[in-house]
Amino acid sequence: MKKKPLVILTGPTAVGKTALSIGLAQAIGGEIISADSMQVYRSMDIGSA
Repeated sequence: MKKKPLVILTGPTAVGKTALSIGLAQAIGGEIISADSMQVYRSMDIGSA
């Protein structure tokens, strides 16, 4: 079984991470998993910006 590479894209807002990740996923036959720093908190009653 051939392993696919794990690619992690990070960076500030509005620098093109989404477009890059879509193109990269299509090129290597991968998938996109989105993670945000606020996704790790349970019962967070306020939103994040």
